[in-house]
Amino acid sequence: MKKLLSVLFALFLIACANPDISGTWVQPIPNMPTMTQGFILNPDGTAESVNMATLQYDTWTLNGNELTMTGRSIGNGQTIEFSETYILEKLSPDTLVLRNGDMELTYTRQ
Repeated sequence: MKKLLSVLFALFLIACANPDISGTWVQPIPNMPTMTQGFILNPDGTAESVNMATLQYDTWTLNGNELTMTGRSIGNGQTIEFSETYILEKLSPDTLVLRNGDMELTYTRQ
């Protein structure tokens, strides 16, 4: 029930306003708490990676409560294009929570 209410609240906020999701969003790097990684969502729909050399974000779109980011995964001598879609669970002036299946990612605005 709590999860359903969270999703409904997020949908309500998105429907009532055009949320400003653009900005720099970071989280601690696992096992390296003094370093951060994340992404920049530019107002023009372009995206950039923060401290992730092998995962390069290029674009983003927000459609309702779905955030889709595209880019390139670079490694082992090959480049693979990707598209990731997340459910926007929470957006406040300083916190962004995204969900993809059972994975929940929390970011802080820089």
